[in-house]
Amino acid sequence: MIKQPPYLKKGDKIAIVCPANKLKKSIASAIALLEDWGLQVIIGKSVHSEHFNFAGDDDLRASDLQSFLDDKSIKAILAARGGYGGIRIIDKLDFSIFKESPKWIVGFSDTTTFLSHANSALNTQSIHGQMPASYEGGSPLSLETLRKALFGENLKYLYTSTFPNRAGQAEAVLIGGNLSLLVAMTGSISEMDYTNKILFLEDVGEQEYAIDRMLRMMKRSGKLAHLKGLIIGAFNNIEPQEIPFGQTPEELILEIVSEYDYPVCFNFPVGHIPDNQALIIGRNAILHVKSHEVTLSYQ
Repeated sequence: MIKQPPYLKKGDKIAIVCPANKLKKSIASAIALLEDWGLQVIIGKSVHSEHFNFAGDDDLRASDLQSFLDDKSIKAILAARGGYGGIRIIDKLDFSIFKESPKWIVGFSDTTTFLSHANSALNTQSIHGQMPASYEGGSPLSLETLRKALFGENLKYLYTSTFPNRAGQAEAVLIGGNLSLLVAMTGSISEMDYTNKILFLEDVGEQEYAIDRMLRMMKRSGKLAHLKGLIIGAFNNIEPQEIPFGQTPEELILEIVSEYDYPVCFNFPVGHIPDNQALIIGRNAILHVKSHEVTLSYQ
């Protein structure tokens, strides 16, 4: 059974850190929103630090995150933004105290490094959702799903896909995140176990051939063969190629998993988009997929 950190309640302390790239703008409005939720917000040193493109050098970012991993009064750690840098510090961290007193790790994009590690190495649930730097442009529903996930309120997702799905039903533990980062975890202690799971994927700024290559690598390594279901979120800001690739991400995904019989849904509201709804990694989920209608709920 994957450990569930305690849900938040009003008055709890949470921390914001920058484990990857430096902030480019103020997150004052995001802090105000979190305080409106009744939370005490503690700001890490990395939030106001910079070292070239990073939010401080590797040692500073690691020590900042470590301090909140060890502080039992902190009930959740939020990555302020993504970018690149988590993989540079993950092996500098000691999760001994975290294992004794787990807390929510929250973010997406580059934060997939830590979400994947929490799932595989720490056997702990985490939250894939909006980060303070993206709150301002985030949809009200994306922020509300984040609040509900943190406070343990009921979450259910219902939407209509514009691209035809592969119908079916699945019940399994939900895992996933940013495709590029999940591939980068391969062969490490931070690699998720994909067997009998519902997998969700998203990515941004990649070319079709790179998406194709990463997915085929996942297939060749056996990660796609034994899934219970596949959820495809946003694959946006795809960089144009001089010679067109010839397939959309949706088309190539259906081709790659054509020999398997699990449900596949597209256009799920998750990824580098305003409506990036919060998903709890490591939680048992029920997925219902029709040709265009999709529902996801937790058990």
